[in-house]
Amino acid sequence: MLHTDKNKSSVNLRPACKSELARINEIITSAVQTWDLPERVKRLALPSYHYTEHDFEHLHIVVVEDREASILGVAAWEPVAATDSPEGRRALLLHGIYVDPPGQRRGIGSRLLHAAVAAARQQGYDGLLVKVQADAEGFFSSQGLRQLAVTDENRDYGNRFWLDLAKNI
Repeated sequence: MLHTDKNKSSVNLRPACKSELARINEIITSAVQTWDLPERVKRLALPSYHYTEHDFEHLHIVVVEDREASILGVAAWEPVAATDSPEGRRALLLHGIYVDPPGQRRGIGSRLLHAAVAAARQQGYDGLLVKVQADAEGFFSSQGLRQLAVTDENRDYGNRFWLDLAKNI
């Protein structure tokens, strides 16, 4: 069961704009820098987490902003191939939730997750699939997602989480 966040009224969730790409990538950089990984690994991996203008053509990207219109967090999702979801079910793939470190633990991540779940439900998907960094496992577990077992070590990402929308209505 997804938990509700207490601060919904103090922030606004909306679609991201290409003109905000620099700020979005700043937030991603700041969030990745908090991960418990060697600095070299973070530095090498960081470009793969950043969004580009091209991503706006394929992903649904949303941001959460405060009352002063400062972006505090970002999430992006797209439909996932049936071969990558549990039992070939129809799902949205949540690419990640990134919250600027000063805004963490204020319900922003929950707000972004709820937006992805709402989009999946509105579009008739069976579930939400997330490939998470190890530091985020606790967050997704606490939100009611369950970790999927690795069935194919050559293909499956080790930290995949699933929210079955048929069970979480």
